[in-house]
Amino acid sequence: MALYTDTVMDHFMNPRNVGSIDDASGVGEVGNAKCGDIMKMYLQIEDGIISDVKFETFGCGSAIASSSMATELIKGKTIDEALAVTNRQVVDALGGLPAQKLHCSVLAEESIKAAVKDYYDRNGIEYDHSRFPDCDDCEGCHMV
Repeated sequence: MALYTDTVMDHFMNPRNVGSIDDASGVGEVGNAKCGDIMKMYLQIEDGIISDVKFETFGCGSAIASSSMATELIKGKTIDEALAVTNRQVVDALGGLPAQKLHCSVLAEESIKAAVKDYYDRNGIEYDHSRFPDCDDCEGCHMV
């Protein structure tokens, strides 16, 4: 059995939504200190809908594929729908990841949350802080 699915390889070799957004509505950056992966997610939000999303990822093929898939899962969705995306949904949409690469999908989920949190903070929008990681002291961003 191949280590990576065809979908993972496609999103690695042909990533969707790569780049940055000038004057983004929200930007989130997360990283994994153990493996060195860094994901940065840019959101353009109009009337509560993610009208555009881009990412920049420094990391392995699984990190790039997870970032790419995450952008596909949230583009055109409401903020609440984007916040509901889990790392498991990213993994399932990719057709699976090796166990040692599951942290890449966690980073994808957390980068979405970090970008939405930034959007809320920039716009003075009240939110439930428990829905967002404290990335200064977050196990998700510093996984083993």
